[in-house]
Amino acid sequence: MVQVCLNGRRTAADGAAVPMSPQDLARSAAEAVAAGATSVHVHPKTPCGHDSLSPRVLAPVLEAIRARVPVPVGVTTGAWAEPDPSARLARVRSWSVLPDFASVNWHEPGAEEVAGHLLSVGVAVEAGIWSGTRGARRFAGSPLGPRVLRVLAEVTDPDPATAEASARALLAELGTAHGRPVLLHGEEGGTWPVLRLAGRLGLATRIGLEDTLLLPDGRRAVSNARLVAQARARYGADARAGGGNSRGEEGSSALS
Repeated sequence: MVQVCLNGRRTAADGAAVPMSPQDLARSAAEAVAAGATSVHVHPKTPCGHDSLSPRVLAPVLEAIRARVPVPVGVTTGAWAEPDPSARLARVRSWSVLPDFASVNWHEPGAEEVAGHLLSVGVAVEAGIWSGTRGARRFAGSPLGPRVLRVLAEVTDPDPATAEASARALLAELGTAHGRPVLLHGEEGGTWPVLRLAGRLGLATRIGLEDTLLLPDGRRAVSNARLVAQARARYGADARAGGGNSRGEEGSSALS
């Protein structure tokens, strides 16, 4: 599984390649899926370019992307889009058009409540566990752990020299992860080293302009599709070299 993360918290200042509008997000998603992405993660944006959990922002994005791709589409519930836990939960409860899955960062206040509501309305949950936070410890003790779709192991170390070691430390901290599949990814300078590690370990991974603006050779990426194509080539080579394992296999029909 290679998920594409279309835009993240990027803005127009990060370049024209980063899709922002519903139409541009849908086009970028379609290109990425054609290049081999098996699911889509997106941050819906206001016209000003800010991440939003508003149903009026979310619905047009989901509808535009779904009109172009047949794969599951997920969104963020990040606290930066709505810092107050109660207000964030109210926003999520107000969604009229539901995503297939949503990422919930377990270190953020109110994570359990948001995840619980999503599960109650049939939205699958990616448990976002960031390195350098208490997320892994909180997730280990969560009664919702066995019910999540997968664990999104997010390596926040941007240094290419140390990101792999940080990733291994995060995986060790996760332990059995309640038996759920693990998607491992890095960001910025750590993106490609962590993706290659995911290939060697046989874990699902993701790539896109949210995580990095650069190709493995340091050139600027012109699209999400180009990043996906490069990721699939490198992931496949490392998976064959490492032998892989079954921990990254998806057990949900939502991703078949």
